[in-house]
Amino acid sequence: MKKVILLLMSVQFFVYLGFGIIIPILPEVVVQQGFSEVHVGGLLTVYALASFFTAPLWGSLSDRTGRKKLILLGLAGFSLSFFLFALFIENLPLLYVSRVVGGVFSGALYTAVTGFVADLTDEENRNKYMGLLGMSIGLGFIFGPAIGGVLGHSSLQLPFIGSGVLTLFLIVYASMILKEPERRGSANKRALLPKGGTVLWQYRIRYLFLFSFMVTFLLAGLESTFQLFQMSKIEITPLQIGYLFMASGFVDAVIQGGVVRRVKNGSETKWIIGAQIVTALGLLLIPFTSSLLWAGFALSVFTAGNALARTVLVSLTTKESGGKYGTAAGMTYSMDNMGRIIGPLLFTWIFTQQAGSMYFVSSILAVLSIGLIMAFRKTAKSLRNFETVSE
Repeated sequence: MKKVILLLMSVQFFVYLGFGIIIPILPEVVVQQGFSEVHVGGLLTVYALASFFTAPLWGSLSDRTGRKKLILLGLAGFSLSFFLFALFIENLPLLYVSRVVGGVFSGALYTAVTGFVADLTDEENRNKYMGLLGMSIGLGFIFGPAIGGVLGHSSLQLPFIGSGVLTLFLIVYASMILKEPERRGSANKRALLPKGGTVLWQYRIRYLFLFSFMVTFLLAGLESTFQLFQMSKIEITPLQIGYLFMASGFVDAVIQGGVVRRVKNGSETKWIIGAQIVTALGLLLIPFTSSLLWAGFALSVFTAGNALARTVLVSLTTKESGGKYGTAAGMTYSMDNMGRIIGPLLFTWIFTQQAGSMYFVSSILAVLSIGLIMAFRKTAKSLRNFETVSE
């Protein structure tokens, strides 16, 4: 089982490495090729849009056809997206195609990997392994921008070619190591959800989907505005921003790899509420930035809360899915991508109106979102009841 978990962690790592390496390169590509700067946002948005519209379909397919097949297919498609970007770096329409391909197959990988881990684990140890997956995501965010910046200094195509080749090697390794897991969702459990993801919204798991949107919405809003705000406050440089996000990435990895595994079954909602309070505190600290150290501290506080809430939420969602692990993961991934679509647009607009107030608004929203978890706790209509009966 350890080999399988390590492999699944590697898959998640490369997915988010691929997301991260483009951060320091995309603006450079757009400027060097003389494209309009609006395409920086456009190329980021189509990735999230592609994931948003396809993840539920991948999740349903994962539940029907198996996790391993979807992981191998996802890796192949994700590798293709890297090569497309590298080969057609001077062709704007094909750059959009490469980003759409990457978004589509990242959705396949996320849902299949999450479903795979849910099948391998029981409710007592699922938090631990979901935490390890979360740690690999954090590491992808740490090394992605760093690798993109270092390799991109020599050639803008090099980071994408390297990532594409490594992903191909991962396909070979995965095909040898992975074996289709035994489903923990029995045939009877799956029959409870004949209409797929839409039925899930009739149960209290819907509050977890909405909360997932809020968590990512706040994160995407911060990612899109933090550098702009700090430029006006302390004249921060891109290199310094890179260091800060690397440091916050390490905080993310520590939280998800160390703290999350201590979350006991049944205590998830308490941890999520506490995490969201920490998130709000981090957002409140940002407007008072007076130095690089303070900026890094505020960002790390926010990251600690956001990482904890995000990972515990994934584990709790699988427990509430009624055996539809893949479908629930697909719905969660779609809500996350909706946050990544709306968050940057809304918070950038607020920033242009009045920069400092944006983080106060974000902090208030973080606190208000706790109401979704409270509603979840008070609602008795849970798919766990069906799991208990069917067993």
